[in-house]
Amino acid sequence: MPQAVATVVEGTRDGTGSAVSDVNAGRAGTAPSQGSDFAPLLRAVKGQGLLDRRTGWYAVGIAANLVALGAVLTGMFLLGNTWWTLLLALPLAIFWSRTAFVGHDAGHAQISGDRKASRAIGLVHANLLLGMNEAWWNDKHVRHHANPNHIDKDPDVGVGALVWTQKQAAQREGFARWLTRNQARLFFPMLLLEGIALKISGFRYLRQQPARERALSALLLVAHLGLYATLLLTVMSPGKAVVFALVHHALFGLHLGMAFAPNHKGMEMPDPDGDRWGHLQRQVLTSRNVRGGIFTDWFLGGLNYQIEHHLFPSMPRPHLRLAQPMVRAHCEAIGMPYMETGLIESYQQALRHMHEVGAPLR
Repeated sequence: MPQAVATVVEGTRDGTGSAVSDVNAGRAGTAPSQGSDFAPLLRAVKGQGLLDRRTGWYAVGIAANLVALGAVLTGMFLLGNTWWTLLLALPLAIFWSRTAFVGHDAGHAQISGDRKASRAIGLVHANLLLGMNEAWWNDKHVRHHANPNHIDKDPDVGVGALVWTQKQAAQREGFARWLTRNQARLFFPMLLLEGIALKISGFRYLRQQPARERALSALLLVAHLGLYATLLLTVMSPGKAVVFALVHHALFGLHLGMAFAPNHKGMEMPDPDGDRWGHLQRQVLTSRNVRGGIFTDWFLGGLNYQIEHHLFPSMPRPHLRLAQPMVRAHCEAIGMPYMETGLIESYQQALRHMHEVGAPLR
């Protein structure tokens, strides 16, 4: 057994475990209560240096992604006003997703411990390069991390185009009722609209931001739209530009949706009226890991280590796979379920849950 894993198991078996956890214990530099189930795991992870930032790794990754984006744009100019340029919507969507993953990591302070630096990275990658308001995303995502799959507190399982419990489904009427009845089969087609929906949500959120912050966010969002439109209309005719934009955003939304869908859908949902779960229980039982190799790590932006990411939000992406054996050993030692499955099976489980939610309406 690796030394780090042995340390976790030993710490768990020596009587330090309890049902009480600290919701913020996974953040770097935060100490949970010493009697926590999470405490020995946190000590072991910190002891291995897995909460130390990897600024150089991110710098290389960001530079490589910017070069890739530049190469795609160059290809668009070289191909010019032809339908063949439409083929470049796919790589552009993929590298946009890579850009979104960087913005996500910056929002969790994985790249830098400096708040201003993290926000600057987020503003450039989200607002300017993607046209997605980083303030909206961070607000929504922080609430999700604090209470994943909690029907009253997690915005990701609130009532929207899709619903996540049969109680929510029972309240649907009209077109929404039909949508819920068929939401499992419509899920992936609906992801094709997510790229545009992200932009709309970001602009709507501007009204909730402080004036100074709103001005900067709005400036970058408008700059993105201007640069994006200028690029397409410089390269292509208006008709081809519109088709390219629609295909590009559809593929971008699909890729992001495929990265986020396996993480929590179909996993445990805390009872709002039941006992309050501790940090370890709240994050592990509601999350699902996706096994795979280098391609899976790359395609899902490290979010396939969803359990480790939720336990340690500030842990740099390359360290998540190193922490996984330690987390799994700790969960096994205290008898806590640890869900890990293949990529295809993760989608099947998520779709099965959505199908079951809509069952009473069929």
